[in-house]
Amino acid sequence: MKKVITYGTFDLLHMGHINLLKRAKALGDYLVVAISDDEFNALKGKKAYYDYEHRKQILEAVRYVDEVIPEKSWEQKIEDVAAHRIDVFVMGDDWEGEFDFLSPYCQIVYLERTPGISTTQIKNELFANIGGN
Repeated sequence: MKKVITYGTFDLLHMGHINLLKRAKALGDYLVVAISDDEFNALKGKKAYYDYEHRKQILEAVRYVDEVIPEKSWEQKIEDVAAHRIDVFVMGDDWEGEFDFLSPYCQIVYLERTPGISTTQIKNELFANIGGN
């Protein structure tokens, strides 16, 4: 069985997320998704709309996702790859080169992002619409 892993916050699930998950799953047989827990998001200076448990439940309902695990630190990736016997590590191409240090442990694939959509864009548009009303 070929196992794939990807990481992210996956807040306000949108078509860009679904495209990434679908394409990641197509690279193997089993997809593990590590989502940043609330404490790690705070360390990164990020605030998700949904808490970790809600984001986990949402991702578990997506048919491409086989397993959801917490991301608690930047450093855990090598451990995750080993513990879950990962063959392919997948991230969006906005992270190109950032995770090449994993190449001794697994294949690294950077997928093109879906144009015209991001969680940041959605949040900005929502806040702009609230301010304009």
